[in-house]
Amino acid sequence: MTTTPLTTNHEPMKDFTHSLTIDAPPAVVLDAFFNHDALASWWHVTRSLCVPRPLGVYAVEWDATEWRDDVLGRLGGAFKGTVIEFKPGREFFIADAYWLPPDGEPIGPMAFEATCNLVSGRTVLQIRQSGFEHSDRWTRYYDVIATGLTVALEELKRHVEQQWND
Repeated sequence: MTTTPLTTNHEPMKDFTHSLTIDAPPAVVLDAFFNHDALASWWHVTRSLCVPRPLGVYAVEWDATEWRDDVLGRLGGAFKGTVIEFKPGREFFIADAYWLPPDGEPIGPMAFEATCNLVSGRTVLQIRQSGFEHSDRWTRYYDVIATGLTVALEELKRHVEQQWND
């Protein structure tokens, strides 16, 4: 997790950034964010409607956990936003994104973006999720996704490499 200064109110904004190298073409990597079977495999979503085009819907849903976080309540729920930009094999940008937890109010708005670059025949995937307001819920949200999304992206890597190399 990094801290980036905001220019509008001079308060720091938290974001989640992560990059990893994947042995598969960039188009295959990005497609895994929009294909339901791939999302179910690596991100463990139960439902999804993800349309890879400008103004497309991006919505994924997870089962609610039995475990309750002291600040956020149960995890799971849904993540939804609007695809603003989609460049096949290169990048996508989702804006006006919200996490709708099973319990409590939504957290958002946020942006979620992915960029792929081909380096020495391998894809370098860079992910960034940003958006923040100063509250215990937002701070805890970034603490939780720092671990959860990192683990999920490692599962994405395994899934895509297995699919590509089979």
